[in-house]
Amino acid sequence: MSYITGITRGGSEWTPAFIIELKEENCIGCGRCFKVCPRKVFDLVEREIEDDEDGDDDTSMVMTIADALDCIGCGSCARVCPKNCHVHEPAAAE
Repeated sequence: MSYITGITRGGSEWTPAFIIELKEENCIGCGRCFKVCPRKVFDLVEREIEDDEDGDDDTSMVMTIADALDCIGCGSCARVCPKNCHVHEPAAAE
């Protein structure tokens, strides 16, 4: 199987790895991936946390993938994530 490849400015071949999943259960909502993404692939949303002890629900922030098809495969998000939430893979060339 061949993958989509590109050429760097230095002339080296490069295979981008595109976002395919974001592990929301690991996400702490720090926003680092949102800040470094040049294509606005991510969105920060509220996550409801159920509290079984007193019946109150609490909320926290978590990243979600807003537009995976806009990912350019640079991997910046994975490099800044402290919780290893991002899953990437190369895309097959058509």
